[in-house]
Amino acid sequence: MSKIKVLIVDDSAVVRQVLQAILERDPSIQVIGTASDPIFAMEKMKHDWPDVIVLDVEMPRMDGITFLKKIMAENPTPVVICSTLTESGAATTVQAMEAGAVTIVTKPKMGLKQFLSDSAVELINAVKEASQVNVSRLKPTVTMMHRVAPKLTADAMLPAAGAHAMAQTTERIVAIGTSTGGTQALEAVLTALPRVCPGIVIVQHMPEKFTASFAARLDSLCAIEVREARNNDRVIPGLALIAPGGRHMLLKRSGAYYHVEVLDGPVVNRHRPSVDVLFRSVAKFAGKNATGIIMTGMGDDGARGMKEMHEAGAPTVAQDEETCVVFGMPKEAIKLGGVDRVMGLQDISKAILAE
Repeated sequence: MSKIKVLIVDDSAVVRQVLQAILERDPSIQVIGTASDPIFAMEKMKHDWPDVIVLDVEMPRMDGITFLKKIMAENPTPVVICSTLTESGAATTVQAMEAGAVTIVTKPKMGLKQFLSDSAVELINAVKEASQVNVSRLKPTVTMMHRVAPKLTADAMLPAAGAHAMAQTTERIVAIGTSTGGTQALEAVLTALPRVCPGIVIVQHMPEKFTASFAARLDSLCAIEVREARNNDRVIPGLALIAPGGRHMLLKRSGAYYHVEVLDGPVVNRHRPSVDVLFRSVAKFAGKNATGIIMTGMGDDGARGMKEMHEAGAPTVAQDEETCVVFGMPKEAIKLGGVDRVMGLQDISKAILAE
């Protein structure tokens, strides 16, 4: 197999040096060059176009977002954003997601060299995953890197639902899980919903601090209210709650009402938040009162949880391969037999309202 050709664009010589050394440890990756800013990068790309670009956001002469927009307009290419993890930087990086970034790798302001060295496998996996996206559908996307850790199941957070689903109530819940390509997919679904719609709980694989900016952006575009979930938030019609990056979100029920728990815990399916954790809690506490939707994403997080929702009587939907950036998560859910219907992205909002 041919190697994945990578170009690193970062104004820090230390970052360029460390990233190159890390990525070249993997025999399937070839770093074809590094550049201190996008102007130099464009000169290099005239001679050898990369399969994946690892890109900083804040750089001299031309910022990373402007460069990213140029790439996506001229020759769409998977881009991994390597950005400092700060509240202010999160808003800027969300702009990069809008422009077409595939993945975010976060880097700290201090102890950068040690952090990058400690995160070698995560960085390599981020590049490998980016190289597999469907570039023809490459639009705003973001996903949290897979952490190399024991692949725990949702058992690590809560036991499976019992044999009997909870009694029917008038409150309907929609649970959505997504990863790579999910930011664009969620925007398409949520902006199509009217103000009056079921309460929605969402896990989008995304690093800590980025979910608040992402939710705020969606809120500005949607008729419904969208925000990052807080512990004990009620799930009510016309509101979509997005699990905070770095924390799990579970649905709970008190009487006829639903609320969410936001809490720490181990990574599940190498993710925190995990779709499986959310879906299991929905199966357990909402049963047939819920609708489960799994959309574009790498890996299999959410597949088992969707089957549990299906077995609890909840109608379940998977996004089809044609409209997915990555068909991994829906494909795995379909293989497990937990999906009632497969449909294009353009039909998912209608399915939410039709249930």
